[in-house]
Amino acid sequence: MKVLVVGSGGRCHAIIHALSKSAQVDKIYAAPGNDGMRDLASLVAIKETDVDSLLSFAKENRIDLTVVGPEIALEAGIVNSFQAHGLNIFGPSREAAQIESSKSFAKNLMQKYNIPTGAYKVFTDYKEAMDYVSQYSKTASFPLVIKYDGLAAGKGVVIAKDLSMAEKALYDMLVKDIYGDSSVIIEEYLEGPEFTFMCFVDRENVYPMLVSQDHKRAYDGDLGPNTGGMGAYCEVPIISAEDQKEALEKIMKPVAKAMVLEDIPYKGVLYGGLIKTKEGIKVIEFNARFGDPEAEVVLPRLESDIFDVFMSIIEGKDLELKWDKCYTIGVVLASKGYPGSYEKGYKIRGLENVKGHIYHMGTKFDGKDYITNSGRVLILVQQGASLEEAREKAMEDIKNIKCNKLFYRTDIGSKSLNA
Repeated sequence: MKVLVVGSGGRCHAIIHALSKSAQVDKIYAAPGNDGMRDLASLVAIKETDVDSLLSFAKENRIDLTVVGPEIALEAGIVNSFQAHGLNIFGPSREAAQIESSKSFAKNLMQKYNIPTGAYKVFTDYKEAMDYVSQYSKTASFPLVIKYDGLAAGKGVVIAKDLSMAEKALYDMLVKDIYGDSSVIIEEYLEGPEFTFMCFVDRENVYPMLVSQDHKRAYDGDLGPNTGGMGAYCEVPIISAEDQKEALEKIMKPVAKAMVLEDIPYKGVLYGGLIKTKEGIKVIEFNARFGDPEAEVVLPRLESDIFDVFMSIIEGKDLELKWDKCYTIGVVLASKGYPGSYEKGYKIRGLENVKGHIYHMGTKFDGKDYITNSGRVLILVQQGASLEEAREKAMEDIKNIKCNKLFYRTDIGSKSLNA
């Protein structure tokens, strides 16, 4: 079989790595991919959003399966286009992907079908939003959560700790349009441990993956600005089997059924960004694809043939998932300055000495060395019989990577280890 993976980052590298283990897969293409994937996939110089060119490539090369990595390709309608031409493609339609591309869509859906989430209001006018926040500050205490309604590469969320911080966030999103022209969601701040619960979904059939936890803040101790994710680990001891059952029965299954009832059935990976509050499990957000960096710590533990998994969802067949019994920790190495401004083009040495998995998030090969080419550059993934062992191995292994223009967090997994 020939498989095309659409995307370029660490998530897609992890998908390609999983596909490379399948005895059914002979050839893997990555569009556009990155240089770090060259050992496993042939790179195709087509952007994720160039649906027409991707469709032509798939037809001309007789691709048996296309797997979509990033949300921008889903929003561009790649699944709709491929399905209209009778091609196998794994991912939700553009309409179903609204569960990520429009936070107001997701919030309204949850409200309509009584799926637990934080209270919220939607605003398109800066003055109206500021009036609401100013009034809120007189009767309730901060923080408040302010979210850009559309796609923002994981960065369009501000936890406003005071009125001035809320004012800046609203001005950036509604006046300066730093992420684009869209509305904002202002919602209550929920307290408790957050976790990621990804599921394979085929209409009303929901097949849970292992629970993981992402680390969004740039620096140790959850300090600094939000990022696309500085690391993750799997599984999460502070999220019990009972918690996972509650999340599955009260959130993931009901939202899949709600999409069917709304006549926009969901097929693909549904990512639940969830939080364990005193009142129970609630939804922070939904994504319409594998998480990044969560995919990099979950997929290495999948023992089932992922090609079979993808095709079973596409064809509506029953699915049974098998998992390796270990813990995984992934540590992101990012360019200094990220998620703000940063420089590119710095050499990375020592990758050949790394014992764990290295997934390339943003590198280039200059003919001799890999060089930095993005904000998030690499993710190193290690495993162990315990969470402690996995982190110790990751922290020791990461010392093999030499580049003085990279930084990383040393406390991935600490929420569970400290507990």
